[in-house]
Amino acid sequence: MDYGLYRYDEPYAPPVRRRINYFAWTVAILLLTGFAFAAWLGSFYIFSQPERPDSYRILQKLHKVEPPKRFELTAAPPGEFLSAKQLYDRYNAMGNAEFARTNAELARNYIRNFQQVRGLVPYLVGRYVIEEARELSSSDLFTSGMVALTDSVENPELLMEHVYPSEPQTVPMIKQTLNTGLELKLDRAHDLSAIIHVERFNDGRIMLTAIPLLYGTYTVMRGTGTFSLEPPLSLNLEAGWPLYKEQSRLRGEMHFTQFKQGRGQSQTPTQVAIPGFAPAGTPPPAENQLIRVEAAKAVTPPPIVQAKNKSSKATPTPKGKLAKGKPTPKASVSPSPIVLAEKSTSPPTAGSSPVAQPSPQPATAKAQPTKAPPAPAATQSIPEAAMAQAVPTPVRAQSVQPGAPDMGTLASTTGGGTWKTFPAGRMPLGRLIGTSDLKEIADQGTGGERIYLKGQFVVNFSDANRAVLRPRGKLTDSVLHFGAAPTRIIVEFPAGYAPPAQGSTVSRDEARPLEITEVRKQEDGQLNVFAREIMQ
Repeated sequence: MDYGLYRYDEPYAPPVRRRINYFAWTVAILLLTGFAFAAWLGSFYIFSQPERPDSYRILQKLHKVEPPKRFELTAAPPGEFLSAKQLYDRYNAMGNAEFARTNAELARNYIRNFQQVRGLVPYLVGRYVIEEARELSSSDLFTSGMVALTDSVENPELLMEHVYPSEPQTVPMIKQTLNTGLELKLDRAHDLSAIIHVERFNDGRIMLTAIPLLYGTYTVMRGTGTFSLEPPLSLNLEAGWPLYKEQSRLRGEMHFTQFKQGRGQSQTPTQVAIPGFAPAGTPPPAENQLIRVEAAKAVTPPPIVQAKNKSSKATPTPKGKLAKGKPTPKASVSPSPIVLAEKSTSPPTAGSSPVAQPSPQPATAKAQPTKAPPAPAATQSIPEAAMAQAVPTPVRAQSVQPGAPDMGTLASTTGGGTWKTFPAGRMPLGRLIGTSDLKEIADQGTGGERIYLKGQFVVNFSDANRAVLRPRGKLTDSVLHFGAAPTRIIVEFPAGYAPPAQGSTVSRDEARPLEITEVRKQEDGQLNVFAREIMQ
């Protein structure tokens, strides 16, 4: 065998061990750790500061930011109403660092739909005169609608740009309405114009950017035409604040100065001759004002249908001749339609008779059975009894009451009533749920069982016998959109109870829960929970 042929083969040689490069692995692990730490810091930076243009753009791509939503007057974020003098004194006294931090917080609260607000939301009240109005475009922060540059009547050192976001087809009507010299009257009982930015000029003046959170319908006192606002779908934060840049603002102020000079020369003699003119030193009454109006809500009575229970079969509406030999059932001669609607055998009280009487016709039906009327009279009373049976629940059918107070959507029952209360932990047996289970109740109903609610809540609104609460969530839930749908709890308190103060925190556990009476779900997904206090 020729050993020289296989001189490079060593079949019995030991395997060669490769050295592990620990330095390279250490560097790789450190790089991965740094990358993870940078990703964590970056996500915290993006989610905690959505008012920055780059953060807002990333959150939009991730679908982690919701468009601004419309608020109701009774479910608005808790805030404080400040006059022109109070606003000027507050923001004029701030330092540069505090001023920048305040602006960031104002914009952040608006982008987050005022969730997890620290403190109170500042709202504007007072009288402001329009200097100039212009249409918004895609290069502005709000891409559709109008913005009006206004001057305070009470404090000339305070300016305000009031944003009117709307759909493009509504802009011509807004442009026709927002004329120079028109006065805006912001009242705490009807308007919720929140401040979302503050600008301070070198001459000491302050300009505010405000937007109406109600996005309502507006009209002028002397004129025709109305326009409605809509929440913006998105924001163009790259355009920057404010909406009126320096050149456009100076041009608007010059235009308003010329307008006042021209109006003063032609109207000064006429104004002196007007009896009852305001004395010097006080602002004169407005010639015309832009005001918000409430859209009329149609009150639809309950539909009159044939009931499908046994009582409805006993009292059919005769189409032809009256059936002979059949006695008139008791349901048709009941003293009041309330007994038929509630399916109760107890006689109604005098105070409850107006609740289910939509017209004076049932009163004639009550008097006829006592005089033993003939057959034609009984024929007329039978349809009236069937009509009374179609009213589902007279206690909640407040919309058909003549002269009843309109509570809107604030509560399903009248506040200040009386019902049985219990000591802590001694209420009747029922199902205890948290705020995360309310969506299930809204979809499936209570099922005839008692439902109790526990959790921590913040008081948004407080009245004589009712309070509007919202669940107190975590910052991560509001930023990352975890947890349940937007929820508000309307709590009724018995007569003599003092509701919690606005802005306070309410905690309820299994020993002192709230009793849920109804849960409604709106089209936008918000849950309206109607509850009442049952604890002593």
